[in-house]
Amino acid sequence: MEYILHILMLFILINSILKLSFRKWWQSVVFGGICATFIIGICPLATLQSKTQLSDFLNNMSVMQDTAVLITLESVICFTFCFASLSGRKKGKGWTRLLDVYPGLLVFPVLFYILTQLIFSMPGTSFTVISYFLGMIVFAGFSLLTLLVKRLYPEIEFRLEIHFLVSLLICIIGLITTVDGTVTYSAVGETINIKALVYSFGLFAVLFLSGYVWNRLKWRIKSRKSIFN
Repeated sequence: MEYILHILMLFILINSILKLSFRKWWQSVVFGGICATFIIGICPLATLQSKTQLSDFLNNMSVMQDTAVLITLESVICFTFCFASLSGRKKGKGWTRLLDVYPGLLVFPVLFYILTQLIFSMPGTSFTVISYFLGMIVFAGFSLLTLLVKRLYPEIEFRLEIHFLVSLLICIIGLITTVDGTVTYSAVGETINIKALVYSFGLFAVLFLSGYVWNRLKWRIKSRKSIFN
């Protein structure tokens, strides 16, 4: 499970860089600065953590299920951004502007986890030095990697497709991490309702035939109009 979580965190970081590639270069620098400030500011809390606490937290299925909900919601936001961008909507209009500027919030718990792992792997080193070191790497990494992605993949549509696929992988992996063999809602035994099935299939048939007939009539009307014109 720990390896799956590491893969999930890697995809979250990649997705954040992809999302920043749709913004201006100075916005990537600002976001990198915010992440670096977060790492330095959260350092006192990270020093209070232990490997046992983090291990128990990651193995707590109740917590992971709540986390999976947040991952799914953020993935839906990314899906909406991709579809809205590909649909050719105007930028800076209403809620679409929020989709443009939303960088993703899952990257912050990932950075917190990375900071704690660095502290555990570098005993004897000043915690402040570790936080500043990681902050500088994150600040330079977000800025430079965003420019690199833009240079390697200048086509916006191609980057949107990658962003969509990575978001889909994040959503799937987030659901996988909550699988523990338990069933949240048990199935209720009930006999087959033949009447409801007949109504359902009948409604489907009526709607299907109505759409088919309407499409044929619409096509004939358009053909006659084109002939007379």
